[in-house]
Formats: sequence, structure tokens, C-alpha cells
Amino acid sequence: METKSRTLELCLQGIDAEFQRCIDDARGLYRAAWEAVEDDYDACVAAHYIAHLEPDPHRAHEWNLEALRRADAVADDRVTSFYPSLYVNLGRSFELMGDHEKSAEFYAKAEGLGLKHQG
Repeated sequence: METKSRTLELCLQGIDAEFQRCIDDARGLYRAAWEAVEDDYDACVAAHYIAHLEPDPHRAHEWNLEALRRADAVADDRVTSFYPSLYVNLGRSFELMGDHEKSAEFYAKAEGLGLKHQG
């Protein structure tokens, strides 16, 4: 991921914190990334990472929806490769909330783009 904004820099730091198993630090960095959002691309990335570590399935779902909304608003191809992950995460959100029909729909969208959910 090429760093072009403060949001992306903070997300990269959050990823590093996750790899070091500093989950609370990672959450804080992703929240700071959200506060630094400059455009829809930044918002998509930050929302995606916030959702990833959100323990409440309903809040995670809201963040996953926000990430998809922001991806859809990006007017260029920067998010194209991000869609499979966004769809898998939304599938997982729907699954955790008990909506297996919607879950299957989003898993199928991800698989159509080359990412099969390993659940």
C-alpha cells in the first residue's frame, strides 16, 4: 500500500501494531486514521480496518457498510482490488447477525472477484 495520506500512514501503523499483537493500539490508530480522512478512498480504508477489529458485530457491520459506500464513491480504480475483501467482510457481518441469505450473497460477490471465503 503506497502511503499518500496521513490516514494511510496511520492504517499502516495499525497493521504493524496488530502484527505485534497490540490490538488496543491498533484500534486507536485506526480511529485516528478515520479522524484524518481526506477523501472517500481514505474513508474506505479506515472504515475497513475499524470494522476489522470492532468486537460488536452490529457496529462492525455499520463500519463495513461505510467502507463499501465510500469505495463506491471513489471515482477511480484505487479501490478495485479492495472489493473482494469488502464483500467478504460484509458477508461475515451478515453471517454474525444471522442473515445467512445476505451473507451468501456477499460471499458470492467476493468469490466472483476471485476471493473465496474460508469459513
